[in-house]
Amino acid sequence: MSDAELVLRSTRVITPEGTRAAAVAVAAGRITAVLPYDTEVPAAARLEDVGDHVVLPGLVDTHVHVNDPGRTEWEGFWTATRSAAAGGITTLVDMPLNSLPPTTTVENLRIKQDVARDKAHIDVGFWGGALPDNVKDLRPLHDAGVFGFKAFLSPSGVDEFPHLDQDRLARSLAETAGFDGLLIVHAEDPHHLAAAPQHGGPRYADFLASRPRDAEDTAIAGLIAQARRLNARVHVLHLSSSDALPLIRAARAEGVRVTVETCPHYLTLTAEEVPDGASEFKCCPPIREAANQDLLWEALADGTIDCVVTDHSPSTADLKTADFATAWGGISGLQLSLPAVWTEARKRGYGLEDVVRWMSERTAALVGLGQKGAIEAGRDADFAVLAPDETFTVDPAGLQHRNRVTAYAGKTLYGVVKSTWLRGERIVADGRFTEPKGTLLSRPE
Repeated sequence: MSDAELVLRSTRVITPEGTRAAAVAVAAGRITAVLPYDTEVPAAARLEDVGDHVVLPGLVDTHVHVNDPGRTEWEGFWTATRSAAAGGITTLVDMPLNSLPPTTTVENLRIKQDVARDKAHIDVGFWGGALPDNVKDLRPLHDAGVFGFKAFLSPSGVDEFPHLDQDRLARSLAETAGFDGLLIVHAEDPHHLAAAPQHGGPRYADFLASRPRDAEDTAIAGLIAQARRLNARVHVLHLSSSDALPLIRAARAEGVRVTVETCPHYLTLTAEEVPDGASEFKCCPPIREAANQDLLWEALADGTIDCVVTDHSPSTADLKTADFATAWGGISGLQLSLPAVWTEARKRGYGLEDVVRWMSERTAALVGLGQKGAIEAGRDADFAVLAPDETFTVDPAGLQHRNRVTAYAGKTLYGVVKSTWLRGERIVADGRFTEPKGTLLSRPE
């Protein structure tokens, strides 16, 4: 490692071959070697020894609503990427809606990139959007570097991003299949939602009944059928219904190209614990019962669910009313996703290597970012340094996202992020941030 500029050393480094004591050599923002712990450090290199803290690859979160421009009072690239960095996330991919304009044309993508460029504390990529009337824009967006296309099968909650019916879903899938693009789908069936009881009010049980599992299951079954017919690549967003897991397993066995994600809130929070009126817990699809959660964990373990992402979807605090029917649906989770998942994972007997697989390796693979997601030679020198056995109690005042509303307030979590590194530079440590050093990413060719 004679050319090394930095050597990051720990007794616990998570690599593709397992966790071991190692010295990670870095030059020009890339990992050049992962060497034995006691390798002699070149005189010209800076040594950072983090002792027994765990060095893991920076997390890659492929489901984040930054809402900038247009709804920057809800969030923004400066605050969202600071929050991510504080939580050990070094790459995020921004969703196309809740910003104004939505990322549904190349022109709108350029507007968003111009806003993000000087505000990104971490690396940022972009999803495009698939709307009923923009099939003609999908290939140009693909060529402009978006990582794929977000679609809703039921109303999105914002008028400027309408959902696709089955015919328009088929048209979008036929188009993306033509260039082997990826369609990522919010899968809830609007007819099942319309038929469900809609009481409104503060009772969480009523809200849960209004978003039944069969709405997810039916939408996923239809999506799989379309993907099978067209040989299209599809990805199921934020799976919450364990009833859909047999459909997904069967589809994969047939060779249907379907991947699946779930979110920290589905893995760590349960319907039984949500207080009435506490709409900081509201999201769509909803947080379900503990027995359902157990099956999601089993599906993560066996690979049916590929990855874990935040679906960070903030709003201003006034939109989180006590009426679950009218409150904005979204959970802000960027800064807390790693400790939340780690807390539950360790309780269930999983290790940090599993968490890295779900939240870094597989998310990077989903979007084709081969330079991210692992600590090995040739990858970007993106790291999170974690004290996995230290605990903290969540205080909303300590969060970096713009509106400090959180479903985790008051919870004690394991895993304190001591520092986060982007391409070999420490961008946050002990709550102190550098100026933004993130790069805007495009889909690899």
